[in-house]
Amino acid sequence: MLARLLLFFALSMRLAEGQLPGTAALTPRTDFSEQMVAGIDRLALRLLAASRAARKPSRDKLKAALGLVDPRVSFDAFELVGDLNQPALLQESSEHRIYRVRWPVLDGLTGEGLYLQPKAKPLARVIHVPDADTAPEKALASLRMYAGCEIVIPCLINRSHAFSRNDSLGLATQLSHREWIHRQSFVLGRHLIGYEVQKVLALIDHFAKHDPGTPIHLAGQGEGGLMVLCAAALEDRVHSVSSSGYFGPREGLWQEPLERNLFGWLRDLGDAELVALIAPRPVLLEHAHYPELVIPTTPPPGLKARSAPGRLTRPDEAPFLAETERVRQLQPKSRLLIAEAQTSRRTRLQHLFPAATAEAILATQDRQTWPNELVIEAAQQKRQVDEMQNYTQRLLAQSESERDAAFWKKLPLASLPAYEKHNLTERARFGQDVIGRLPDPDQPMNAKSRLVRETERVRIYEVTLEVWQDVFAWGWLCLPKEASPGTRRPVVVCQHGLEGLPEDTFTTDPTQRAYTAYQAFALRLAEQGFVTFAPHHPYRGQDAFRALQRKLNPLGLTLFSVIIGQHQRLLEWLKAQPFTQADKIAFYGLSYGGKSAMRIPAILPDYALSICSGDFNEWVRKCASTDLPMSYLYTGEYEIWEWNLGRTFNYAEMAALIAPRPFMVERGHDDGVGTDAWVNYEYAKVRRLYAKLGIPERTEIEHFNAGHQIHSLGTFAFLKRHLGWKSEP
Repeated sequence: MLARLLLFFALSMRLAEGQLPGTAALTPRTDFSEQMVAGIDRLALRLLAASRAARKPSRDKLKAALGLVDPRVSFDAFELVGDLNQPALLQESSEHRIYRVRWPVLDGLTGEGLYLQPKAKPLARVIHVPDADTAPEKALASLRMYAGCEIVIPCLINRSHAFSRNDSLGLATQLSHREWIHRQSFVLGRHLIGYEVQKVLALIDHFAKHDPGTPIHLAGQGEGGLMVLCAAALEDRVHSVSSSGYFGPREGLWQEPLERNLFGWLRDLGDAELVALIAPRPVLLEHAHYPELVIPTTPPPGLKARSAPGRLTRPDEAPFLAETERVRQLQPKSRLLIAEAQTSRRTRLQHLFPAATAEAILATQDRQTWPNELVIEAAQQKRQVDEMQNYTQRLLAQSESERDAAFWKKLPLASLPAYEKHNLTERARFGQDVIGRLPDPDQPMNAKSRLVRETERVRIYEVTLEVWQDVFAWGWLCLPKEASPGTRRPVVVCQHGLEGLPEDTFTTDPTQRAYTAYQAFALRLAEQGFVTFAPHHPYRGQDAFRALQRKLNPLGLTLFSVIIGQHQRLLEWLKAQPFTQADKIAFYGLSYGGKSAMRIPAILPDYALSICSGDFNEWVRKCASTDLPMSYLYTGEYEIWEWNLGRTFNYAEMAALIAPRPFMVERGHDDGVGTDAWVNYEYAKVRRLYAKLGIPERTEIEHFNAGHQIHSLGTFAFLKRHLGWKSEP
């Protein structure tokens, strides 16, 4: 007993001196938050650069990145698009007919475009995909090179924002049509690029089925240049492909428009790997005709939502050529022609087609008349945007049944040991496939601390811990002043929300906005005898932190990949402290901290329980629905979506990964992040699960008559009950 008291007094003296035992002195910095974001940025850029050496061409990985999970619909003939005012037949000559056509692609999704039908047997079949902002009618005049061929020119979703809106809600956005569809589809495991590649693949299916002996050539420009490379990489029935205005190094993908964000793309593929998948078939690349675009991020008057920043520009010639050299290194059998302005039609055709076909096309060019540009069909773009939106919203409605089949029906509920064993696999799937896992922290911990505040009842310390090179964990630790010497106490990790700081969870000034939200909950819990730690999360700094998500996503990672590593290190440190109960560390977060409360304990089982405040809802619907005013389609939070979450883990499934540990939801009736009805709908699945597992007392929801804030009444009682703590007198 005497030794314990001596240790206690020695510890107390060290604490009073302003430094935690076992830590080095921490020098104050002006902005740890800014430095954290900058360090993670350096990590992300290193990972992007290193990814080049690790990529391997893989069709399966390409399909996965594009979200090609839906079966295509076969068809026997094109459907004509027209009416008495605008007939489908646009032009006819002695050599050809030109129609506006439609073709089925997926169940509920069609392609539209122009169809040039030669009256003689076609010399080849050409699918020409123009840039997103080039209507098929504008592309026709440039295709004389393919005289005598059967040609289809699909319409891509363009970059206008005319139809990115919900008039019934009175919400019109400045999001381009492409970003509008991307925001809806990404969380459902589909992708705008994937949809448009499917439209090309459906044409290949049709041509190959009806005349397998005629060569199929894919040509694309700008956004279409990406589509044709993807389609040719997936389809052996394509004879050759030419791509202009797209190919180049992609390590700067995060700077391009948001709809080019492909999860895991640069982990597995780059443009060189894409072309290598086409080998040994002929490929023509042209360092020309790149679309030039800078996305405005400030909405015009009357429009909602701030688009994700992005730009398109022509890459310099040196990196373009370096990427073509990577093709040859990856696939020595590649047949690659780098075309320049002076490269003749004959040279191009002879590279792309069999010799006899090339000569026949050249001969036809000399005698065939060629159509001029046609009048653009005004309603086509609206039909294509609306149809793609409706298709995606139908997928959203079906996503719950997908999760039910893939997750809930497989849960073993007869015993807790069987459930926990099964959960190991599901937890790993969530961590690897949805959140993305980085290697465990590999730097010496190098814990540092300093005393920042002291009251009659607590001491508050600032603490930093090293995680990876350039990445550290940082937060405020609050220790009750000992009433019982040497007591080990439960810990509550108190997590701030978007644009917050650790100190926000301690402020007691009622004039501060932080107090309105957090009600000083980290301080109040410590005053009741808990050890509390308020970590900083790097979701602060607006575009500075949102760009991190853009850099990490192409690597199959997310911002939470980094945050998970920070919490691994934090838990390691907390469990080793003499004042903590290592098996009783809880997580309690508000808003973005509530988002953290769903994901971090779902992956890290060392958290003994979790409380989600001001965030629990039907998350997938909130991310993808066009019919909810609070949907993320209508906000500037463009980093929020997680790939394929809708088909895998909504909030109820995340709570199931936390089970059988205690789990609680704190919900203000007036909290605009959701509505009571669908918060309760999603939580009902959690309540049922805990009841089926025979542990209904381990979960609860508290509603209170206020808004987006910590309420603390039911949650504090929940913490005391499940962590086995009674407040000291």
